[in-house]
Amino acid sequence: MKANWLERQIVNSPIRLLIQEQILLRWIKSKVTLPPGGKFLEIGCGRGAGACLLLKEFLPGAVHAMDLDEDMIREAGEYVSEAQKQQIHLYVGDTMQLPYQDRAMDAVFGFGVLHHLPDWRGGIREIARVLKPGGTYFLEEFYPPFYLNPLVRRLVTHPEEDRFESPDLKEALSASGLTVQNTLEIKQLGILAICRRS
Repeated sequence: MKANWLERQIVNSPIRLLIQEQILLRWIKSKVTLPPGGKFLEIGCGRGAGACLLLKEFLPGAVHAMDLDEDMIREAGEYVSEAQKQQIHLYVGDTMQLPYQDRAMDAVFGFGVLHHLPDWRGGIREIARVLKPGGTYFLEEFYPPFYLNPLVRRLVTHPEEDRFESPDLKEALSASGLTVQNTLEIKQLGILAICRRS
């Protein structure tokens, strides 16, 4: 499900970029070492700021950055520098049908994507499919008490059926061969998690 105009503004704001840089990526780096030169995938990349940070912080050989929204990929094409485009590959795509062979990625990153998917379990299975054994999946996710409360529901649109909270999410990750190794979780808000592909 594509984000509405307000959520696109929030996701692409300088404040969101600061949160990604100062909190999310610092937390990831404190918990896991990703070998340089790897092949990364960012699902739901928005305007491409996250992909640029991943390139800068982890030194992968390539970052494949995709979004369902054509407008977001167009913005990303303007945001990502020409030099960065040598390693950041932008495309319109669907998390439910990733265009990669099995075990193609060293790491997958999803900053607030799964809760937008009507079939979030299928999204997890697809992410696990493209991860190499021993590969890392980092997710930042929100729980229904945060995004389905009366105020937020008036402002942004999300699927409302079959939503996940902590136990559901962890069960689906495990069922797809993803072992949760580190978490930072606020039950009424959401979770940061680092998972390893078995």
